[in-house]
Amino acid sequence: MDGFVVNDSKNEIIEVDGVNYRRLAIKTHVITDKDTIVGVCEQYAKPLIKENDILFITEKIVGCTQGRAIPLKDIKPRPLAKLLCKFVLKTPYGIGLAMPETMEMALRECGTMRILFAAFISAIGKLIGKRGWFYQIAGEKARAIDGPCDCTLPPYNECVSLAPAEPEVVAEDVSKALGGVGVIITDINDLGGNILGAYPASIDCDLMVRILKDNPLGQSHEQTPMGIIRVAE
Repeated sequence: MDGFVVNDSKNEIIEVDGVNYRRLAIKTHVITDKDTIVGVCEQYAKPLIKENDILFITEKIVGCTQGRAIPLKDIKPRPLAKLLCKFVLKTPYGIGLAMPETMEMALRECGTMRILFAAFISAIGKLIGKRGWFYQIAGEKARAIDGPCDCTLPPYNECVSLAPAEPEVVAEDVSKALGGVGVIITDINDLGGNILGAYPASIDCDLMVRILKDNPLGQSHEQTPMGIIRVAE
């Protein structure tokens, strides 16, 4: 399909607000901190980009190129991390902060007081049947942290992945390298998602989340860390 793939159990086309959009996944090699995200996008996406396309890139792969995939063996969780992770809801779509190593990195990335306050507010929310308050307080850095699970692609099955640094800057750098195409850095999973960085600023991030809400890049061994959004003809 002209260099694109459609992952198993995913649809190429989605209709949003009466418009059909193609979500065209791009397969790459296993990206590491030996790569640069601009170089990867120039290699794989640039030959496929057309005018008015939007390139979407997973936050995890941006973080990997920045050295923000931390080996589990290098993380020594403090007692507080071991305690707090026990109260995190576990889902089949990712470990999140439900293990000591990921909670430890949340404490380091966001600050101990902020995580404690988020946990306190989350506990109040659960008492009245409200969920999601923890990440509203802890912020995007905490939300984007993820640990390994059975489906994680090696070598990241032995790492904690952190949110990318300066995603807005990354989006701009990639856009300029690809001739000004729209670029978004996404944190999308099978439960929903967020846009961490976008360039140009005119991109409708809420629309992008709705277009990508079913996670067309997949959540397993697909090895498709980026894709193109294109209005269907």
